[in-house]
Amino acid sequence: MTNPRGFPGPSLSLNYPMSLGVYDDYVQAQRVVDHLSDNGFPVENVAIVGTELKSVERVTGRLTRGKLAAAGAASGFWIGLFVGIAFALFSADGQVGFLITTPLLGALFGLIWSQLGFTAATRGGTRDFTSVTQVIATKYEVLVEHKFAEQARELITTIKPL
Repeated sequence: MTNPRGFPGPSLSLNYPMSLGVYDDYVQAQRVVDHLSDNGFPVENVAIVGTELKSVERVTGRLTRGKLAAAGAASGFWIGLFVGIAFALFSADGQVGFLITTPLLGALFGLIWSQLGFTAATRGGTRDFTSVTQVIATKYEVLVEHKFAEQARELITTIKPL
């Protein structure tokens, strides 16, 4: 099965979609689709669309020289280990020394590089914290193909309140 853009898999779009309702959270929208599915409705003609997107940044801590050094060293270690494995596999002698030296050199390089970046980033005193960012929807709309809209509307009237 291909979608309209030619990629394999189902299409994310519906032809002539009609709204069954707008819900304040995903669980409510999912409950509607579950109810339709439980009652034999062809749910492949349904989509849940998150709308009114907002970006939420959660500050997780203070960015310190030590935390950055540890992260840089760990990142460099893993890259060095990968390079060491590649060298050891493709080396004519199969040298195990690559597995020891390249991760250590990678960790050292990552540590130094992180400290250079930290010095440059903190000159102005901006962005000296760590965070994670997530885009979330504030509303969820359940859409259905126009051919099945009436059947879906009849079925959702039988949903029992929580």
